[in-house]
Amino acid sequence: MKGEGIAGELIIVPILRAGLAMLPSFLHFYPEASVGFLGMRRNEKTKEPNLYYENLPPFQQNSSVIVIDPMIATGGSGILALEKIKQKGIPEERIIYVGILAAKEGIERVKNMFPKVHLVIGQIDPHLDQNAFIVPGLGDFGDRYFGTE
Repeated sequence: MKGEGIAGELIIVPILRAGLAMLPSFLHFYPEASVGFLGMRRNEKTKEPNLYYENLPPFQQNSSVIVIDPMIATGGSGILALEKIKQKGIPEERIIYVGILAAKEGIERVKNMFPKVHLVIGQIDPHLDQNAFIVPGLGDFGDRYFGTE
């Protein structure tokens, strides 16, 4: 079959903590990839992300980056992650953002801020509720995956 490959060095960046659930699968297909981490926690009052941890490998001129985050609700965490990666000199065209579930509002917000980023989403849910949670959604992905509350 014909397909596309990723040229140059590949860096996978999960958004902690939920993005860790996707990391083993990506490393299975890209075992030579470097891995960087961005830890974010949503402020429940402002609905905006707070960056609490950043550990990114050095980026090369030909690096490509895959950001992995299972859920995109408001798009705030994704936007912050993409800003951090762009600050390292990676052009939008070399970034792929992969999510499993997203709300239309989050997708629109990310695409408005970063129109050249490749966005790959498994399922799009219709909207966010008054608390900025995806409807119908599935709850907190990290809590569900790790068995915490």
